[in-house]
Amino acid sequence: MFKRVLSLVVFAVMLPYFSFAQADRISGRVVDKETQEPIQYASIGLKEEQVGALTNEYGYFQIAMPEKNQKDSLIVIALGFKRTAILVRKSDKNLEEIILEVPKREYLLSGIKVEASKVKPIGLGARSNTPGDGMIQGMPGTQYAFYVKNDKGKKLGLVRTVSFFIGEHGFPREPFRIRIYAPDGNYSSPNSDLLTENVVVSAIKGGAWYTVDLTQYNIVAPDEGFYVAMEWIVTGDKFYTTNFMDTYTPYGQILRPTFEFKESRTWNYTIGRGWSLITLANNGMRYNAMIKAEVDMYK
Repeated sequence: MFKRVLSLVVFAVMLPYFSFAQADRISGRVVDKETQEPIQYASIGLKEEQVGALTNEYGYFQIAMPEKNQKDSLIVIALGFKRTAILVRKSDKNLEEIILEVPKREYLLSGIKVEASKVKPIGLGARSNTPGDGMIQGMPGTQYAFYVKNDKGKKLGLVRTVSFFIGEHGFPREPFRIRIYAPDGNYSSPNSDLLTENVVVSAIKGGAWYTVDLTQYNIVAPDEGFYVAMEWIVTGDKFYTTNFMDTYTPYGQILRPTFEFKESRTWNYTIGRGWSLITLANNGMRYNAMIKAEVDMYK
C-alpha cells in the first residue's frame, strides 16, 4: 500500500514537469488538404525566430515554441504546394499533434517550339573531375544550389541530367532531394521551382560523380541558366528539432567543392533564414558546389 501511494506522489510531482515539457514545443503532421496524404520533406519555420525543422517521410515534425516573442508566424513550405502560414502564441496549449493542411499549387507548364533546328546535348557547370579541398555538409532542410550558367548564350531546351560530386567520407549512400530553380529571386538567387515533383535519389558510392536522368520531367531550361540544388532530408522514423545542435553530428552525404570559377555561383538555404550567397575564395577563385548538368541545345 505504501509503495502504491509513493508512486502516486511521485507521479503527481512529475506531472507539472511533463506538462511544461509538452507545452514547450509545436509538433504534428503536414498533409495534403485535398487527399489528407502526408507531405514529405516540407519545411516548417518560425518567421521571427528564424528557426525551423523538416518533416520526415511520414509528414511528422516538431519544433521549439517561440522564445523571442509572445507570438510568431509558423510558415509551411512544401514542393508543389502553396506557401501556408498560421499564427502561434506561447500561450497556446493545443499545439501538439496538430494537423497542418496545405493546398496544392497549380503550375503553368511552358513548352518549347522548335523550327528546323538541330538538337545536341551541351554540358554546363563544373567540368573538373578533381574536387577542391573542403566538404559541404548539411542539416535536414539545408540546400546548396549551384548556378548552372549559360556562359555562351546558347539556345537551351530540356534538362537531360544533373550530376553531383559526392565525397567519399560521411555516408555517401544516404538519400537526398534534387531541386531545380529559376534564377528569379532577389539578386538572381534561386526562387521558382522548375522541378515540381519530389525526386529523391541515393548515390551508389562516394568519391565520384553521381548522375541522375531527369528527361522524364520535361524541365525547360531558362536561356540564362538555372540552379541545381542538393537538399539534405530526413529519413526513417526519426526527425530533428530546432534545438539539436548541442548533440548534432553531421550526417548524410557530403558534397565536394570546386574552385573553377572566378565568380560566386553557389547559394546556401537554411530553414527560417532563406538563401545566402557563398563568397569564400582561394587564390582569386571562388568556392562553389561541384555540380553540373547536361541540357539540350538548339542550333
